[in-house]
Amino acid sequence: MAITRADVEKVALLARLQLTDGELKMMTTDLSQIVTYVDLLAEVDTEGVEPMAHAVEVSNVFAEDEVRPSLPREQALANAPGRNERGYLVPPVLGG
Repeated sequence: MAITRADVEKVALLARLQLTDGELKMMTTDLSQIVTYVDLLAEVDTEGVEPMAHAVEVSNVFAEDEVRPSLPREQALANAPGRNERGYLVPPVLGG
C-alpha cells in the first residue's frame, strides 16, 4: 500500500495540522517507509505461533488491596483553595 501526498494532506487536515510543503514531503516518505515495513512483517510465517499480549511473561504487579486509615479530613483539605467542613468547593459547571 503506497501512501500518497493526498493521503498525508487528508490526515493532516483531520488532525488539524498545518504542514509545510517540506513537512508534507517528509511525512509522505516516512509514512510510506513505515507502511512498507509493516507489509514486510505481514509476510512472516506465524503458523503455530501463539498470540500474546506481552513479549515477556508478566506477573501481577499490583499490591494486595488492604484497608488502611486515610488522612484526617482536615489534613486532606488543608491546602485546598476552596473548602468547607465537608469537602472541596469548586465552581459550578452545569449552571447552578
